[in-house]
Amino acid sequence: MELLLEPNNWALLAGIGIIAGFIDAVVGGGGLLSIPALLTLGIAPHTALGTNKLAASFGSAMAAWTYYRQQFFTPHFWYMTFIATIAGAMLGSILVYLVDSHWLEKTLPLLIIGVAIYSLVSPNAILDTECHAPTHTPSKQKQGLQGLILGAYDGFAGPGIGAFWTVSSGSLYKLPLLHSCGLARAMTFTSNLTALIIFSGFGQVQWQIGLWMGLCMMLGAFIGARCAIKFGLPFIRPVFVLIVLSIAANLAWSAWF
Repeated sequence: MELLLEPNNWALLAGIGIIAGFIDAVVGGGGLLSIPALLTLGIAPHTALGTNKLAASFGSAMAAWTYYRQQFFTPHFWYMTFIATIAGAMLGSILVYLVDSHWLEKTLPLLIIGVAIYSLVSPNAILDTECHAPTHTPSKQKQGLQGLILGAYDGFAGPGIGAFWTVSSGSLYKLPLLHSCGLARAMTFTSNLTALIIFSGFGQVQWQIGLWMGLCMMLGAFIGARCAIKFGLPFIRPVFVLIVLSIAANLAWSAWF
């Protein structure tokens, strides 16, 4: 690929990767930056999604490990969510591969804009200060439904999936913010890895770009998770959404006009 020969593109991917990993670890939604960046560089939609799964696996793994080490995630409470997320991600990944790339190119900007607007209009959805850490396994029915739906969405496209996990976990299980973040990062890693296996089987992963961006996401996720645990960064959301809307508007203009 010609873009591999351009040093400026590598620098752009590094910067986007660090920022996306940081944002993903704090509030979720790093894919709202990384996917448009890959598309803007001229990577085909299916390959952009597959490459993003590779990169995002690095970032979500680092973030999940950091939250786990700080005791904000207890794996044995959430085994049903793991199973349902894997099943959903497999279904979504196979479905998106069957979608025509021309249609997908025009649809992705809509998904990105929609998720960005949702994040903008509901900035307080994950800030419930009256929540408590779980002391027993939450409802398996809720876990199964949540994992299946969000896993399928992440397998199909995935922009903003971390934010969806964080918001829905706080609402369904009344988890404190940092525990919701821990669950969100663990499940996005699960769906990212599952989708990556499917996309790589179909030959829709650009490995050099994905590995480079993934290492940068890993660094951003480490910094972001540490900052989230120590400070909390709700002020990121408005600026982040405005940037994403600008990128999505550019993609929409290119795709439709």
